[in-house]
Amino acid sequence: MATVERDVRIAVDAAVLHGDLVLPPGSRGLVLFAHGSGSGRQSPRNRQVAAALQRHGVATLLFDLLTLDEEAIDRRTAHLRFDIDLLSARLVAVTDWANRQAGRLPLGYFGASTGAAAALVAAARRPAVITA
Repeated sequence: MATVERDVRIAVDAAVLHGDLVLPPGSRGLVLFAHGSGSGRQSPRNRQVAAALQRHGVATLLFDLLTLDEEAIDRRTAHLRFDIDLLSARLVAVTDWANRQAGRLPLGYFGASTGAAAALVAAARRPAVITA
């Protein structure tokens, strides 16, 4: 069985978030990446971490917490990247989507900077779902 790689679109309220889902054969869990201040799914550091997880049989979902329009606004104002309520609400919605898609795979978060703050809040809102 080969690794499955999919571009995904996740509807969250009025926004559509873009992501990259990678499912290695026999995946043991799925890690959702919550990106920090001004970072996104194309971050070389997060892609490197995701690749290491994938080599060890862990599926990954790298996705953008902001839409392209929101990112453009945030480049000028830098306010959305610090809106932990917005970021954590979106992470919870993506978690619910991933939980439906992943079936019985355990879910975990990987986050840095404001992404880590969003991950902590989201994990507290989904304690029965997030295992790491």
